[in-house]
Amino acid sequence: MRPLPHARPALTAALLLLPPALSGCAWGAYFPAITPLERQVNGVYEGEGNGPTGRVPYRLTLGLVERDGRASGSLVNLESRKVYAGSGSFKRLVDGTEITLHLFENGAHRANLYVVRRDTDGQVRLDGHLRTVLLGREALSYNVSLRPVP
Repeated sequence: MRPLPHARPALTAALLLLPPALSGCAWGAYFPAITPLERQVNGVYEGEGNGPTGRVPYRLTLGLVERDGRASGSLVNLESRKVYAGSGSFKRLVDGTEITLHLFENGAHRANLYVVRRDTDGQVRLDGHLRTVLLGREALSYNVSLRPVP
């Protein structure tokens, strides 16, 4: 079956516009290279939090985008297996990196994580506070100490 003669110009035009339309998505795309800071900080950390309910083991998967000043990751309570997705920001310090993450579970704001990454005597650590959020306010506070997982 042959196409109708009047359908050929429309088909030809559509076929000619298809490659530019599909390749147009990548014209402005930019994928930044990984910076030295990102290489140092990004990764998986494990440790524990000590607070009012005792010791709680945690695993943090952390990623920074230096160009945007953004931090993101997930925190897993290894005891209860609850997972919290987080996003926030970071600041470079003279002797480390300060990271703030707002943690969510099923769309509800559950906690805030404030840690500082330091490299002292060849030991890399994230030390800080995990503060639970109840009714929009920080309630319980845990001292958190995490180390990178090889």
